[in-house]
Amino acid sequence: MQVHIGEGAEKTPGQQEEAEEEARREFIAELWRRFETLQEWAVSHWPDQQHPLSSADFVEARKEILSLRSPAGSLNLPAARDAAEPAPEQGGAQYVDVTPAPWP
Repeated sequence: MQVHIGEGAEKTPGQQEEAEEEARREFIAELWRRFETLQEWAVSHWPDQQHPLSSADFVEARKEILSLRSPAGSLNLPAARDAAEPAPEQGGAQYVDVTPAPWP
């Protein structure tokens, strides 16, 4: 017997995070496809032929879209480490040195 878990079924926190991450990936992939289409259209329809657009004109926009792949919460390792340490008012460190040590 196969049990179908539909939209109305309760999801565990892990399943919910996984579903949210999958939705994020799908959104970013669709955004990237639409951006590529827009870029092609903009380059081919740019009215100033003496100063044509190129794909290099869209570098910063590409960086912004790619930055959506890693939200601050999931890849921000110092924040995860800091969350495990108690706050200063709860007996935690007053100062945490985050300056990297120089090479020997």
